[in-house]
Amino acid sequence: MGDLRRRGVVALGVTALVAPLTLAIGATPAQAASCTTSAGPYQKKVEKFLGRPVDGKQSAADCKAVRAFQTKHGIRPNIGYAGPVTWGVMNLMNKQKAVGKNPNKAGKCPTNKGRIACVDLTLQLSWIQDGKKLVYGPVPVRTGRNGYETRTGLKKVYWRNKNHVSTIYDVPMPYSQFFDGGQAFHSVGVSMWNPPGSHGCVNMTSTAAKKYWSLLKKGDDVYVYGRKPGT
Repeated sequence: MGDLRRRGVVALGVTALVAPLTLAIGATPAQAASCTTSAGPYQKKVEKFLGRPVDGKQSAADCKAVRAFQTKHGIRPNIGYAGPVTWGVMNLMNKQKAVGKNPNKAGKCPTNKGRIACVDLTLQLSWIQDGKKLVYGPVPVRTGRNGYETRTGLKKVYWRNKNHVSTIYDVPMPYSQFFDGGQAFHSVGVSMWNPPGSHGCVNMTSTAAKKYWSLLKKGDDVYVYGRKPGT
């Protein structure tokens, strides 16, 4: 997440995080009062994703499985309804899995820059490569939601702060590596598929953020491209 508001000021250095806060919007959704008996428009697709019998009919077991998925990933309301947000998360997971270990197959991230961190907004994936060699990843990430989009283009890591705290939101942003105004890579304690996204930063799991911290340094290139679904 971040610290700088996209339209506001872009403070290059210190505290800011143009975006994503470190805290996720709706980190832990309150448990829903009851499980819905209604089949959603994506019932069959959701059943197939979860390994349930694919009949397009909502059962108590279906609802329990869908609801558990929604709760895990911060999807609200978590009532077991197979709606567009739930299926959108599952569909993205399927696309991410299909990428395998060749995230730059289309050659969109520069291979003539040496070490570079790539961020594919469309697939919500990031990885580090050195020329054409994949160094780490790809890993799922959580980028800026609508109105707070992670900005595209070629950038550089310009400031690193292992124990950064957002001055706007007063939340911790561990392993922050800033690359564009207040936008940075940093870890968060929520699911990478938690909608609607960050305030602009590239959120990562603690494991991925620590690895990025060990592999990148000030001055390394970062390339962001594509468009996050829903923005």
